[in-house]
Amino acid sequence: MELGLAGQVAIVTGASKGIGLAVTEALVEEGVAVVAGARRASPELMRLARTGHVDFVAADLSTADGPAHLIDAAAGRGRLDILVNNVGAVSPRPGGFLTVTDDEWLAAFMLNVMAAVRTTRAALPMMLAAGHGSIVTVSSVNAFLPDPLVIDYGAAKAALTNVGKALSKEYGGQGIRVNTVSPGPVATDLWLGPGGVADTLAGENGADPSAVAAGAAAASVSGRFTQPGEIGRLVAFLASDAAGNVTGTDVTIDGGLTTTT
Repeated sequence: MELGLAGQVAIVTGASKGIGLAVTEALVEEGVAVVAGARRASPELMRLARTGHVDFVAADLSTADGPAHLIDAAAGRGRLDILVNNVGAVSPRPGGFLTVTDDEWLAAFMLNVMAAVRTTRAALPMMLAAGHGSIVTVSSVNAFLPDPLVIDYGAAKAALTNVGKALSKEYGGQGIRVNTVSPGPVATDLWLGPGGVADTLAGENGADPSAVAAGAAAASVSGRFTQPGEIGRLVAFLASDAAGNVTGTDVTIDGGLTTTT
């Protein structure tokens, strides 16, 4: 499907790997110039940067002034059409609720909620001045599938999804669409890498990480993890006019893991 995104400018946060990198790749394939924000670049992101379609911006979005660097780079491109709030992280809590400290709760909300809040707040004036824009925020199925293993992460993602819905109501009449995407387990380092969810659970239970991952995949109807590229293409669709009357929506992509309607 031709999405009609060629010539547009996007900001993607957490763009150096995983879902953020896949979103960046999908947008570049559609002819979008991407301002890619991350704390550090990756070889894959720098390869995209060498094409001239990606501006890598080193930005720490856990800080209050981090988003300003991304907005400045978009202003240098002359416009801002798309914002993809992807940055986030999870730390499994195998010890349970009583082991999660105040600092850990605050860190979960700072990175998973406030990074998106601050970046959106910085990006909106450019979009409002142009009279159009699309904001897509990567949330999680844990926003509505509470799990004690990721209790602080799930609470933060629930707040993030709620913010997206509220923004869609406030700015929909001014040409700004706001949607969220809620993945289940994704084949990225967050789940499968060293120190990821599978690795952490395996260490706690004396199991093999591949067996933990296989069990998580089997919980989905599809029997597999979602691939990052599948999320990238979904985000590109939601950002485009092909989804022109889609706003205030949360799209689940979890292989049928969620069984409620």
